[in-house]
Amino acid sequence: MTIAVGDKLPDVKLMKAGESGPEPVQTADYFAGKKVALFSVPGAFTPTCSAKHLPGFVDKAGDLKAKGIDEIACTAVNDAFVMGAWGKASGSSDITMLADGNADFAKAVDLVMDGSGFGMGTRGQRFSMVVNDGVVEQLNVEEPGTFEVSSAEHMLNQL
Repeated sequence: MTIAVGDKLPDVKLMKAGESGPEPVQTADYFAGKKVALFSVPGAFTPTCSAKHLPGFVDKAGDLKAKGIDEIACTAVNDAFVMGAWGKASGSSDITMLADGNADFAKAVDLVMDGSGFGMGTRGQRFSMVVNDGVVEQLNVEEPGTFEVSSAEHMLNQL
């Protein structure tokens, strides 16, 4: 069943690029005790993700934090090396890049998409959510092929 407002996030392992290689990040630990703006993209370095989705959160990071967001995180079904490189290419240390290389998180929240027609296999859908102490407060899931409700601007209007 798809995650919903009021649900606790499932505890799965994600990865992030560290100085000495990939580092595990348990969602239960990462989201505990803070308010996180999380957004998910189908893939790092893909057109809409790189031209609109990530740059919107980079540009609005200060505004989101001014409205009570403690951290901003991005997840995608990519490995930690790709997510780390994409984070560096974005020019912002305000966004924590969390790799969901095996789609474990996307599957656990039931927000997967089939990108096999584009040679991408199983991917996470485009969405955003506000997570407060591990509990989903806002959830914005895009219709296939759209980019509207998962933007930083939309999230700012919800806060």
